[in-house]
Amino acid sequence: MTILDGKTLSQEVMEDIKVEVLNYKKNGIVPGLAVILVGDNPASLLYVNMKTKACERVGIYSINHRLPKEITEEKLLSVIRILNENPMVHGILIQLPLPEHIDENRVLEEVATCKDVDGFHPYNMGRLARGNPCFTSCTALGIMKLLEAYSIEVKGKDVVIVGAGNMTGKPMALLLLNQNATVQVCHIFTANLRDKIATADIVISAVGKNGLINGDMIKERAVVIDVGIKKMGDRVVGDVDFESVSPKASFITPVPGGVGPMTIAMLLHNTLKAVSLSLSS
Repeated sequence: MTILDGKTLSQEVMEDIKVEVLNYKKNGIVPGLAVILVGDNPASLLYVNMKTKACERVGIYSINHRLPKEITEEKLLSVIRILNENPMVHGILIQLPLPEHIDENRVLEEVATCKDVDGFHPYNMGRLARGNPCFTSCTALGIMKLLEAYSIEVKGKDVVIVGAGNMTGKPMALLLLNQNATVQVCHIFTANLRDKIATADIVISAVGKNGLINGDMIKERAVVIDVGIKKMGDRVVGDVDFESVSPKASFITPVPGGVGPMTIAMLLHNTLKAVSLSLSS
């Protein structure tokens, strides 16, 4: 069994990004990322702080807009429009979830497609579906980079994704299909989940339910990617019961230290891609 060390790989990616940022700055260009956080959700605040620190590490200019939970949808949209027009901002990230009174789809669609570094705009999702991606979900892209770094072939493999969300499950399925994997996407209404997982060469779980997948459910030598993350007491855990699954798996991600660091690294990667697009437009 081999641990898929996202923490170490992300640090290597960040060092490469740091060099790219320095090269841009030598030419008078400062890559900029704006993050919008609505409300005071503790988990969201933690994620935003992590992203801000990552920007500081590589030299990306970071702007954080912390907006009150009571903000109107129109006011939030106006903030996004201002950032769309700001030449110092190359990427815009809307920290999810948003308060219930705000239409998430409308907000995400307001972000300029060339600054949509999370890859959630319908235009970018559509390009991904057609096999010609521009910006791709940071988590899904991070998983693909992790598989690539460990020379894990996906072509022709049977992959089961547990979780059909827009942030991970759906873009992950499209990325894998584009690489000629055979993909099943499972969700809360899927019948016989255990039977489906038992046949998979690669299992990717993005639900956020501790212990959802255990060693009895996977086949020998399967690759197991745990995207789920949940705080339990003083521990951070994922969807996968690491102790029972790891002896059977050929490769497995830890929680924490697996997919999470790669997500942040890919956010910075996408921000530099946005800089490149701004120069070519």
